[in-house]
Amino acid sequence: MATKSPIDPDLVRELAELLNQTDLTEIEVEKGDLRVRVARSLATTVHVPAAAPLPVAVAAPAAAPTAEPKPGAAHPGAVTSPMVGTAYRRPSPEAKPFVEIGTMVKQGERILLVEAMKTFNDIVAPRAGKVTAILVEDGQPVEYGEPLLVIE
Repeated sequence: MATKSPIDPDLVRELAELLNQTDLTEIEVEKGDLRVRVARSLATTVHVPAAAPLPVAVAAPAAAPTAEPKPGAAHPGAVTSPMVGTAYRRPSPEAKPFVEIGTMVKQGERILLVEAMKTFNDIVAPRAGKVTAILVEDGQPVEYGEPLLVIE
């Protein structure tokens, strides 16, 4: 006798339809022990019309600039963002920053805030040491894994 799957196929279809009707690329629903995540990848195709041959005297287009890695990004003391959000160096606009270059921090001490979905999340020092580089500005958007500062 086959057991019934705890996943409701109609729910999955509804979620997929919701993705198609909105600009969302993924949606996740959790109820009790059941969690359903539906995601789609968007592939875009760009059609470029064939251009007439360029005269020989025209220089080739310059190479597109490549993204330079931030200084300190590969440093073993880099503290990275645990989420996508907005980094804040101070608790409020009129307050002084949590840390500056040269500040000695203790493990577990608050060093930044990252706001995600209207929630402010403390970023704490993973180790004790001296702040040698700050790689984000106050109010700057950050990505998951992006280096925020360096503690040596």
